[in-house]
Amino acid sequence: MSSQGRVPDAHPAVSALRFGYGTNGLADLRLDDALSLLADLGYSGVGLTLDHMHLDPLAPDLAARTRRVAQRLDALGLGVTVETGARYVLDPRRKHGPSLLDPDPDDRARRVDLLLRAVRVAADLGAHAVHCFSGILPQGTDSGTAWKRLTEALTPVLDAAATAGVPLAVEPEPGHLLATLADFHHLRRALGDPEPLGLTLDIGHCQCLEPLPPADCVREAAPWLRHVQIEDMRRGVHEHLPFGDGEIDFPPVLAALAATGYQGLTVVELPRHSHAGPHFAAHSLPFLRHAERAAAAAAPSPAPALQQAAPPHGAPSTTPEGSSTP
Repeated sequence: MSSQGRVPDAHPAVSALRFGYGTNGLADLRLDDALSLLADLGYSGVGLTLDHMHLDPLAPDLAARTRRVAQRLDALGLGVTVETGARYVLDPRRKHGPSLLDPDPDDRARRVDLLLRAVRVAADLGAHAVHCFSGILPQGTDSGTAWKRLTEALTPVLDAAATAGVPLAVEPEPGHLLATLADFHHLRRALGDPEPLGLTLDIGHCQCLEPLPPADCVREAAPWLRHVQIEDMRRGVHEHLPFGDGEIDFPPVLAALAATGYQGLTVVELPRHSHAGPHFAAHSLPFLRHAERAAAAAAPSPAPALQQAAPPHGAPSTTPEGSSTP
């Protein structure tokens, strides 16, 4: 059945977890085509990265364009999280720049403005969270100064989030100032534990660098979970991998996540696989459903690796995803 005129939530399988797919892994598709694809595949939602090709946050008529996207999401029965990790949306020469940590206050203000726009978009879309991250420690900046800049920059964003009723979900990102769950708690305490501040937990990042296994990270993070990203990964290597290509045992992770009562989206994040995005979107959801069934049966068994039949546009990139890479 075409997604046009589709009845929301008319999927044969009902799950306690709501899986989505990130548009940063579908960058070669028009946004409407990406949304239709995900709905037809049976996803519950989408992680919408605001970027020049997908609801450009800096182009004219943002409110009107957002209303059209909201209507399309509603027609397709898709939930949404707004993500702000576009690589070059603010500066065509600096990946993820400028950041909230930049020495230039005007540059920091540009990033704050993007986050404020994201909060407004999220409110208009009925999104369950706005995702963001800290940025890399600038050369020549001490960590104390960087933490001060981060808390000052996030304060107006948190105020806007509180007014809009949309939580701000900060992501620990390998290589950034705020890289771990411990760093998130440092930020939370520095800000006075504001109610709108929540956490984006990336399951792959837990495998990459957290001292606890990913399932334990989920349990530890449960009170602050507002958004979840998921992919496979190996210890010590920040490279987002298709399911089955890394080291993560997913049934215990999904069991832990379901046990928290988390109601938001769990979004597949494969930003370096857009060249074959429809292929990986089609194969990721069955893998996650299989792992979820294994978890529910309390008899975890390794789910089969994705069938890596040659995707339509060549083999996936193996370039690490670390934010300092080109």
